[in-house]
Amino acid sequence: MRIGQQRFKLRVWITSRLWAQVMIGMVLGFGLGLLLSEPTGLMPPDTAKWVGHWLALPGQIFLALIAMVLIPLIFSSIVGGLSGAGSGNELRSVGLRLAAFILATTTAAAAIGVMLAQWLSPGKGLVGFSPEPAGSGMPPETGELADLPAPDAQATVPDLIVDILPTNPTASIVQGDMLAVVVLALLVGVSVTQVQPKRAAPFLALMDALLSISMNIVKWAMFLAPFAVFGLMAQLVMRMGFETMVGISGYVGTVLLGLVMLFCLYLVIAFLFARITPPRFIKAAGSNLLLAFSTSSSSAVMPVTIQSARQLGVPENIANLVVPLGATMNMAGTALYQAVAILFLAQLAGVDLTLGQIAVVVGTLVASSIGAPGTPGVSIAILINVATSMGIPVEGMVIILGVDRLLDMCRTAVNVTGDLVAAVLLRAVGRDAAQTL
Repeated sequence: MRIGQQRFKLRVWITSRLWAQVMIGMVLGFGLGLLLSEPTGLMPPDTAKWVGHWLALPGQIFLALIAMVLIPLIFSSIVGGLSGAGSGNELRSVGLRLAAFILATTTAAAAIGVMLAQWLSPGKGLVGFSPEPAGSGMPPETGELADLPAPDAQATVPDLIVDILPTNPTASIVQGDMLAVVVLALLVGVSVTQVQPKRAAPFLALMDALLSISMNIVKWAMFLAPFAVFGLMAQLVMRMGFETMVGISGYVGTVLLGLVMLFCLYLVIAFLFARITPPRFIKAAGSNLLLAFSTSSSSAVMPVTIQSARQLGVPENIANLVVPLGATMNMAGTALYQAVAILFLAQLAGVDLTLGQIAVVVGTLVASSIGAPGTPGVSIAILINVATSMGIPVEGMVIILGVDRLLDMCRTAVNVTGDLVAAVLLRAVGRDAAQTL
């Protein structure tokens, strides 16, 4: 009952005027970022960088508050969702349908990215860019690449499968390994359903309380959302500059066109299979998608996504199960972005990929996107690994890094849309389970 009260309070806050506050913050942040960007000359670059860090402070605090409760929120949501999902047959039904949805949409997204990149060829028409010679290293301003994990050439498929299992749960929690936490929660949740109700009751009560407390902290963080959007947007535009955005508009436009197509595909799926019209879907998920856009983290907005799913008629047990899994494993927008980026790098370097190599790229992106943490910047590490494995030079990564934050915001909103569509497609299973309890 207390969880229901927490969710009701969160729903009231979200459905008031939060979307308008977020939109105003986004527009004001964009305008301030253009005003303080380097081309205007209003302040020295060092001062502008310092101002940008302070402007982004509310956004960093917002993300830190969410990150603080993210692991207990995911763990308790999945365990609670599994415990309330009904019999083993119903659990298998939910799992198989969710897996089929993720595989199908992620593959379709990667295929859309490949087709658009092959058709529009954004890398071939780029002028004024000369990649650094091989071995010369990246420019100082792209030093983020040094912090990204290097590809493991020795890793085999069996090794990757074994690495998914959290052999040291404590280390996984400390390191923020969301995939390991999800796997652990799945194992614990399924095991709880096999234990006598009397024995499992105290543990489930603890999970119930943990979820309620986490949701309360999320409610506090939501008060910072408009200020977070304002500061993060201002810092982004100050860092990129308007000329940079225009200079690589071909690459950016190709990715955005693909994401729009994927978003429309999600709306069509929701209408055909769940009878949810696009206006109803957008009305329920609008503020959720704006927050996902501004924070670039599907994990950070997961509590809001759960509430949006509830507004779309998804039973609580299904929303608590599907949304956390989707925030960790459903990354179709990321797969589309990476497909365009891989072919963009290949075109930029003059590397022609065969149909067989492109098929390998699609398969690799689908496999690597599923389970990628829903946090900013992770897709760059995956992109480098895939490009390196295909023999594609990554010197052009300086261009991709320049606009990665903007595209990360867009693809995160599409990823969250996919999580909601998955939830509404599975809501019929949740209703059947609820009737049997």
